Amino acid sequence: MDYLILLAPAANRVYAAAASVLVAAELQILLGGRSAEPTTLSGVTYLAVSGDESDLTQIGQLSAGYAVFERVGEHLRPVEVPRTDRFEEDLVSIPKYSGKTNEQFTRLLTNITLARVARLPSRRISILDPLCGRGTTLSTGLILGHDVAGVDSDTKAVEAYASFLKTYLRRKRLKHSAELTPVRREGRSIGRRLDVHVTPADGGEPQNLTVFTGDTRQSAALFGKRRFDAIVADAPYGVVHGSDAGTKRDRSAAGLLAAALPVWVTQLRSGGALGLAWNALGVRREALVELAVEAGLEPLDEGPFRCFAHRVDSSIQRDVLVATKPSPG
Repeated sequence: MDYLILLAPAANRVYAAAASVLVAAELQILLGGRSAEPTTLSGVTYLAVSGDESDLTQIGQLSAGYAVFERVGEHLRPVEVPRTDRFEEDLVSIPKYSGKTNEQFTRLLTNITLARVARLPSRRISILDPLCGRGTTLSTGLILGHDVAGVDSDTKAVEAYASFLKTYLRRKRLKHSAELTPVRREGRSIGRRLDVHVTPADGGEPQNLTVFTGDTRQSAALFGKRRFDAIVADAPYGVVHGSDAGTKRDRSAAGLLAAALPVWVTQLRSGGALGLAWNALGVRREALVELAVEAGLEPLDEGPFRCFAHRVDSSIQRDVLVATKPSPG
């Protein structure tokens, strides 16, 4: 069958202009390499892809999918698409704050990373965002049905996310527990920890969220022996954001990533995947690929994985790197 996918509108017009190309690459990854092409009919842009009903679940996961049609001659017939989200999309769309990443892009980044995770089908995926901020990636992971965890040095951001989650879950009348508690090591306070345990509205298996305040370079120490199937992060762009690289505030992500990547890799299970968005005007792609290789990862650096570079504004050219951690032997 020939499917035509109508993309959802994006509030950010710059992102909307790039969305058809970005989502086409996303869909190609989700469908195992089958190409999807932007197609315009009567002035409306769709993504065209050949497939069958077994592909509809993956199509329903798309970051910007709005409606799907089957092309029958010169006519379009609406197609019902399975929706597997476990929470409503307002879990990520309600929060509004300066520097928030576009939620469509966050879902795209999460989707293409999870698509490269090798795992047993009976085990739920666990996702770590070691630069979690106010939780857009964490909420996206919850919507997709996974356990999530995060680290961020901004205590106020974590407190704001905790406050939002408590209010949201209470208003949605979802069965949950949520606690923000001090973390003490060797008799002194080293930060705070947010723990959330929530049962989705469908009554299915509960999901868990854990966030620590602290330095991302100490992420492995904070989580101890816990390991994750995927790491999904949006690195500081070096413009609005700044990364704490040690002795002073660093306006580039380069120093932070060089120090943090080896730590994150120790937290990633064999067969797991890392998806990282960053400002390519601050760190060249070739340099980031080299850092990933040195940390023990295998970058996916061809085909659709090279199609995610796009402009955010005049000082940010966002790109995405996906890499996997090889299994022993």
